[in-house]
Order: sequence, then C-alpha cells, then structure tokens
Amino acid sequence: MAVNLPTELLRSFAAIVDSGSMLRATERVFVTQSALSLQMKRLEETVQSSLFQREGRRLALTPAGQTLLTYAREILATNDRAVSALNGDALAGPARVGLVQDFAETLLSGVLARFAHLNPDAQLQIRVGGSPALLEELEADRLDVVLCMGAADDAAAIRVAPMIWMGESRLADSEALPLAILERPCRFRDAALAALDAAGRSYRVVLETPSLSVLRAAVDSGLALTCRTRIFSDRVLDAQAAASLPNLPNVAYVRHTRASPHPTIARLGELMNAAVLDLQPEDQPMKLSA
Repeated sequence: MAVNLPTELLRSFAAIVDSGSMLRATERVFVTQSALSLQMKRLEETVQSSLFQREGRRLALTPAGQTLLTYAREILATNDRAVSALNGDALAGPARVGLVQDFAETLLSGVLARFAHLNPDAQLQIRVGGSPALLEELEADRLDVVLCMGAADDAAAIRVAPMIWMGESRLADSEALPLAILERPCRFRDAALAALDAAGRSYRVVLETPSLSVLRAAVDSGLALTCRTRIFSDRVLDAQAAASLPNLPNVAYVRHTRASPHPTIARLGELMNAAVLDLQPEDQPMKLSA
C-alpha cells in the first residue's frame, strides 16, 4: 500500500531545520509549538522512522531525517511550481540577490543552477559586496534577499561558525605576524586586529585589498596569514601554530529577505538556507535548539 507524505508536514519539517528551532519555525508555518510537535510525531509515524534525536538540550537530525530532508525539499519545490503554474504566480521583474564574496565564490553556482531549474522563467541579478553595504541596499528596496556575515547572536543566523587563523603554519613564528586583510568595513579584519592588540602580539599588514580572491592568493602563496572561516580556504594552521595565536570570536552566516517577499523570492531564500546548512567542513554539526 502506497504511503503518502502530506506536504504540510514536510513544509513544517523543513521549516524547523531551516529556522533552527521549533519556536522559530512556528513563525513560518503559523501553528503553535505544540501543534508543530504533533505534526512531527505524525510525520515520524508516517515514515516509521525517528527524524530527530536529542543531544543534551538540543535536537539533531537522525540519518533518516537527513534523508527525508532531501526528498522533502524536492517534493515541496515541485508542489510550489505546480501551484505557481496554475495560479499564474510569476515573478514580475528580476530576483535581486546580494552576496558577500565568500558565498559568491562557494555557493553561487550551486544555488543559481538549482534556482534556474526550479524557476526557468526567472531572471537573477547578483550584487556582490560587503555585509553593511548589502544590508543598506536591502533596506532601500534595491535587493530582495541578502546572504552575508553577522554577529554570532544575530536573530537571522542560519549557522554559526568559528573564525580561524589561516595560512602557512611557519608564519605564526614570525616576530611580527604578517597579515593579509580586507579593506574596511570588514568583520574579520576587525576581529583579527582586536585579538592581536588585546594579546599584545606584534603584527604587520603586508597586504590590504578589497578582493577576496587576492586575499586567498596571498594566503595560499604563503605571503601572509589571515582570519576567515573554513569556507574561505583549506589552509588551516596546525594545532601548535594555532595555539600560539589569540582566540577569535564566532561569526554567523545570515540571510535577510525583504518584507512580504514574492513566493519565488521566498523559495530562493530557502535554497540559500539549505546551501549554507550543507556547507562542509565545519567544526560542529548542524544542531537544532528545542
């Protein structure tokens, strides 16, 4: 006998994962937290598998939950395309997207391909820049959705990641630490310089640039160290070199969407969320607060 997966349950399931908690998910699917818990119980009974597991005070997806999430996104995307086609729900004008360079270089191709497949008639306009500038353009209604960096406690955070020192480990022994940094404003630049100043560690800026590609080339060539997250490069310091440098704060990967977005824009935001959650490697697995 065929088993039907109710789309409302799959949508609630995806909302919990994308928002990071059941409480936040209630704001997306417009049901109470108790009703959402009952929905997840129904979904687990339907698939005859546990979807979440308790890790301390947090919830994490089980292997079955990870598998279902992939299919749930495909089912929901197909459902939404069908509804849009029947209702004539076409996006008037382009989808205007703002990205910081980190995401433009690591996520853009995958998100673009997926979005184009799901929305063959939509047009994308991409603006790459720094987080403050992108958020200003979103506020001014010149962008529809922005994927940028924010503080670790940002309410719009999709994921939190540690800032780490990157480059050739031998450079950590330098009397004056050689640094490559982005031009202001830059959250990573500020964190690196503040940490070094607080620790009383000598340094010299050997490269300052507005380009993330140039910054990566400087790090990969062994010219200097820098401070980023793991999506920037695989040139992570060894344990001994890292321990000789001051600790750095966490940073959030943040997605902001304009108020009352068009369904096509909302779907694009969901694709961005999914891509960020799928980023590897990270020091910590994706977790969901209860």
